[in-house]
Amino acid sequence: MGIAETYTRGRQLAIERPFALVLAVIAVVLLGDLLLGLATGQTQFADIGTLVWDGLMRGLVIGLAGIGLSMTYSILNFANFSHGDYITAGAFSGWATTYLIAGLGRADVGALLLVGAGGSVYGGTLGIGMLSTPLAVVAGIVVSGGFAIALSLAVDRTIFKPIRNEDGITLLITSIGVAFALRYLMQFVFGSDVRGTTAQPPSISLYFVDGTVFINAHDITLLVVASGLMLGVHVLLQRTKLGKAMRAMADNKDLALITGISTERVVRATWIIGGGLTGVAGYMFILWKGTLGFNDGWLLLLLIFAAVILGGIGSIYGAIAGGLVIGLTASMSVLWIPSAFSRAAAFVVMIVILLVKPSGLFSGRATA
Repeated sequence: MGIAETYTRGRQLAIERPFALVLAVIAVVLLGDLLLGLATGQTQFADIGTLVWDGLMRGLVIGLAGIGLSMTYSILNFANFSHGDYITAGAFSGWATTYLIAGLGRADVGALLLVGAGGSVYGGTLGIGMLSTPLAVVAGIVVSGGFAIALSLAVDRTIFKPIRNEDGITLLITSIGVAFALRYLMQFVFGSDVRGTTAQPPSISLYFVDGTVFINAHDITLLVVASGLMLGVHVLLQRTKLGKAMRAMADNKDLALITGISTERVVRATWIIGGGLTGVAGYMFILWKGTLGFNDGWLLLLLIFAAVILGGIGSIYGAIAGGLVIGLTASMSVLWIPSAFSRAAAFVVMIVILLVKPSGLFSGRATA
């Protein structure tokens, strides 16, 4: 009786949710291949540990930047394609500050403010790092967030606010125009070359079963900053009057207006919080990977969209969870496919999960 009942339930699941069954089969095959690799020595536990740590770092950046994008969508109701270039703008402003403080008196001020455009000065030569130049790095983090806030508010006031009552497509297309304008303005000012920004940071070696996993000072900095900011957003949304107003407006804008909530204040707070997190995410991304280019934010934007959609559009916690899933997938996928296809693997996982759970991991949890 028990076997027959299990068979019936399994058959019903296969009929009603075939994609869930496909996902389970794929997961079993990949896990089997991984275990075979570990058994034969082709894959080491230390390799897996390194990839998981790398995926966690990548996921924290994506999740942190995804919070701002998710807030924009849930409260302002449009997909902001200029979000990626806010990331880059925050990164350039922060790193210009870091270069200036770390290199003042050692290199030309213009070269420092242009973040060593054209190879005029290198971050490695200046010895930039969290432990070697902590004041410069902390100042860069603060400026990156502040500049992204100022940029977000300026763009909203001059471009988005006059058309805020238009349909979402109009705002979306406008945001694409803003993205291109910002991107090529940054290319014109800072140049198109990709430059190294930091010296090699000191690291600690952690023995992991059959090898070593290295964790450096910039990894720890990213972990602390991203986790702290995410916790701060949680407290703001759940414990403050502003957070409750933001959640109310995300749930029902018309009802929020009737109850006397100042929508303009909420909109302004959305740009401030989202812009600040986005700018800091851009700076921390560059600190972690050690290179900076004018289209870094644009390349990261697609993964951020994937994370926000995967987590459930409009959910802050969904953006964070989606970012971690996308980051881990992009890193772990190299165990099975060439690294050049890791970005594609992240999107494949997003699609497969959405086929099983179309509304996302945190569906129905708007803003918070």
